[in-house]
Amino acid sequence: MQPRSMRLVCLLCLLNLILSVATLAAADPAYQVKVVPDRKDAIYETGNEAKFLISVTKGNENVPNATVKFVVDDFLGSGEAAGFPAGTVTTTDQPGTVTVIGKQAGFLRCQVTFDVPEGKPIQAAAGAAFSPTKIGLSLPVPDDFDHFWAEQKKQLAAIPLEPQLTRADQPGMKDDIECFDVQVKCLGDAPVSGYLARPKNAKPKSLPAILWVHGAGVRSSSPANATQGAKHGMLSLDINAHGIPNGKPAEFYTELTEGRLKDYRAVGRDSRETSYFKGMFLRLVRAIDFLTSQPEWDGKVVAVIGHSQGGGQALVAGGIDPRVTLIASGVPAICDHSGRVTGRINGWPKLVPDGADGKPDARILEASRYVDAVNFATRCKAEAILSVGFVDAVCPPSSCYAAFNALQGPKEMINEPLMNHAAPAHIQEAFLARVLDHVKRHSTQK
Repeated sequence: MQPRSMRLVCLLCLLNLILSVATLAAADPAYQVKVVPDRKDAIYETGNEAKFLISVTKGNENVPNATVKFVVDDFLGSGEAAGFPAGTVTTTDQPGTVTVIGKQAGFLRCQVTFDVPEGKPIQAAAGAAFSPTKIGLSLPVPDDFDHFWAEQKKQLAAIPLEPQLTRADQPGMKDDIECFDVQVKCLGDAPVSGYLARPKNAKPKSLPAILWVHGAGVRSSSPANATQGAKHGMLSLDINAHGIPNGKPAEFYTELTEGRLKDYRAVGRDSRETSYFKGMFLRLVRAIDFLTSQPEWDGKVVAVIGHSQGGGQALVAGGIDPRVTLIASGVPAICDHSGRVTGRINGWPKLVPDGADGKPDARILEASRYVDAVNFATRCKAEAILSVGFVDAVCPPSSCYAAFNALQGPKEMINEPLMNHAAPAHIQEAFLARVLDHVKRHSTQK
């Protein structure tokens, strides 16, 4: 055989070997570690035991003799030093078990880590709720809470709407829908800034209204949300959280994020008069002013929907404005700022820092009570649907339930024992379905 031919044969053999190894590697099933509560709903009574079941699989097969590290916490302290179990469990043909007891109304979280042989460690987490509907206010609502916000709304009402609508039809939008960039005057320098979409040629008093509000961050309003509501026959307004211009290049919002809106959540937090959230909340009222001023509004339905910071805004809208008839609030932020006072974690944005003495800063704590979505929830009589993730460290489940328990109207909570901070498709679909059901029921009312 010629040397060249031999080299070709060797090369082909080497390629076949590489392909064979790659095929075997691709076929080799991956390890998975899983932790679940022993009850599907993961809800227990205070003082009772809950068990976390820990398993390791490879493909569809259980892995026996797998050692898994675990730590249990209440989102504040973890492990044995905080009075919670920590250590390792070894799997057999059955899952390993970690037993916990919830001594007070709240949540415990079990986080597990498995060191994969010749691979990176993999992790999982699950939560357990103990009498969550008994979680109350961490501090009472301030005596002058209603007076303070009534004064803010009075000042807002003195400012004329003077809305500016600029046609902003979107690519691929159906011919029976129209969309506008909307700017509406508000109290302070920042207007309501959003996209309004509605069915064309709608008759007066024929359309329910929906307001979409945003999670944390700095971005344009969403024409997609606005048009989604319009497709379902609604007067649909999506507003950004900051009253900033819409539809700008990405660099515009990056510059704001790194510039004047950097850490906006902490701006003015030592006073109720200067808190950044005061302006954000008043823009909710002004957005509803605008929606309800439209001749197409049916005079019945105002729904507000959002997740995270948007979920907190939805709670606030329901409490600050009696025109709101339904709120859909996913993993709500801006809740339970004073949670540390009663020994539980506070929600995003962790507005109240600890002072030099290790206790919550007294001045910021007092101001935070006027911008706590939980306190607005105590005034909310609208229908409500909420979601909560039992392992959510951003908007911890205790803060979400503090708000849920305070609501005054018909309400439903979607509990997700394995969910972190998220707005998955099935929850978004459930929220929209609830809005549409709400609209249908109100359309039959005279």
